[in-house]
Amino acid sequence: MKKVSQIGLFICLMACSTPEPKPHLTLTPKSPEPQTAVAQLDTTPRVTGIGGIFFSDEDDNSLERWYGHNLGLALDQYGSPFEFRNAVRPEETNYLRWDITPTESEFYAPSNKEFMINYRVQNIEGLVRNLRASNTTILDSIVSYPYGKFVHILDPAGNKIELWEPVDSVLTALGGVTTK
Repeated sequence: MKKVSQIGLFICLMACSTPEPKPHLTLTPKSPEPQTAVAQLDTTPRVTGIGGIFFSDEDDNSLERWYGHNLGLALDQYGSPFEFRNAVRPEETNYLRWDITPTESEFYAPSNKEFMINYRVQNIEGLVRNLRASNTTILDSIVSYPYGKFVHILDPAGNKIELWEPVDSVLTALGGVTTK
């Protein structure tokens, strides 16, 4: 009987007591976490964005002029450089290259497709090592230029893909017209 009354008393106290009010949720924007240090330390071999889009046409110059005139692309001798901001480091300008090549070009070989996508990557050496381990066809060796490192691969459908580990600061220093 004593246990039953203690349990009853406990239930009554729980039911009758007024719990402390829960704090209201506030919709105050959370201050952004500093991601610069994390991004600089992240060396995971992976794609980080699109670096270029290339396709062919019989009259590549005429088609490029059409894109420039009708769609406002800023054109240079290599097509159109698109300028954008890095999502992790907004103070950094990044680039994407758009270009049309002549249909008879060997630019896309050994693929029989008339396009190629260039992917921006980090840790190109590690990525190539991982791709080799998964039996991906690596078409050439990594080549370095002041504006980055490049290598070409084939995807399982036979599409030629260009991987680019960019050095955007070199392109920024070169200046010139860009599509923004």
